Amino acid sequence: MREVSGKTQVVAVALVTALCMIGDSMLYVVLPLFWEEAGLTSLWEVGVLLAVNRFIRVPLGPLVGKWYERSGGRAGLIVAVGLAFLTTLSYSLEGFWLWLVMRCLWGVAWTFLRLGAYSLIVSVSEGHNRGQLMGLYNGLYRLGSLGGMLVGALLASWYGLSVASIALAVPSLFAWILVFRYIHPSFTSQHPKDVKPKHTGKRLWSQAQVLMTMTTALLVTMVYQGMFTSTLSRVIEVREPLIMIGGVVLGAAVIASVIQGIRWGWEPWAAPLVGKLSDRHGRTNLFIVTLLVASVLFAALQATSSLVLWFALLFGIQLTATIITTVLDTLAADEAARQPNSQVVMTQYSVISDLGAALGPLLAFWLDEHVGLGPMYFGIAMILLLVGLVWLGRPKLIKLENAS
Repeated sequence: MREVSGKTQVVAVALVTALCMIGDSMLYVVLPLFWEEAGLTSLWEVGVLLAVNRFIRVPLGPLVGKWYERSGGRAGLIVAVGLAFLTTLSYSLEGFWLWLVMRCLWGVAWTFLRLGAYSLIVSVSEGHNRGQLMGLYNGLYRLGSLGGMLVGALLASWYGLSVASIALAVPSLFAWILVFRYIHPSFTSQHPKDVKPKHTGKRLWSQAQVLMTMTTALLVTMVYQGMFTSTLSRVIEVREPLIMIGGVVLGAAVIASVIQGIRWGWEPWAAPLVGKLSDRHGRTNLFIVTLLVASVLFAALQATSSLVLWFALLFGIQLTATIITTVLDTLAADEAARQPNSQVVMTQYSVISDLGAALGPLLAFWLDEHVGLGPMYFGIAMILLLVGLVWLGRPKLIKLENAS
């Protein structure tokens, strides 16, 4: 295989991920509204199907991590592409139990995609460009979310869920071309590139910085990837079920897909820019400020009566999601690069993130039924505020750890 630069490989694995996740992304705006077409009987089943792929990733993470340690990277991506095609195609069928199995298989595919990408980025990056490469990956793979949510919502609204699923399954097949052309058979790194920790013998989770990063990943993914993403179309349906723009009436599914799609549209350039800024000016301060701003935005969402301001707040939340996700992923990669085995850190980070993202939809739909969307979003604001304040006190925690 001809020599391929690290940046090119990152771009390739990001585009592979984008092509594979189109079908999954469609479900987050379509399934909460078209669940009867899938043969479901309640919104509770929607919550289960949106969450089960993430729950299955929790025990799978360590196993897939071992796969990448022992057998390289390209084989795992080949498996992921095949599963992505199969699962997206299956969304054209009906039945809760069939969907449950397929969503579990998608969880397997995503585990291979995500851990493969993390391993690649850690192995080809240095401290001065890690944020930029992580941002580049996050930005480009979200093009799949853009296509899935926007095109998927339109196709489902016009032709039904079955037609949308079949149409969106086809692009994932093109990912195989990228895998074989641009991805090395092995791309894992077993040695830290950055400064080694003072206590290499300590258990990973006993290190204050690692513990903070992992706990933050659990809460942030629960809020953004789980609760917010899965309930956005519901929030819009409750506030403004129909909006007329230029004589065209748009429903909640299409409006939600547009709001999500605008984020995925700006991420290919915004996420690398955020990563570059974090490389140059430090990650922690940017992270703390964004968490505090996000807390205010979530709290204000239920307090405003102006529809224009309400949509501005939604877009503001989406911008904080871009910043927080990019910086947090890079902070985790920084920790991985300091450890004797980077694969272990990124595997645990992926598992914790998956757990948070899995809990999010279940918790969101339960809270929607029992307390309502307003109190739930205020609770989200309090969670982000607490996380920001803890990171603000981070230097004291690190100082106490070093003193011990």
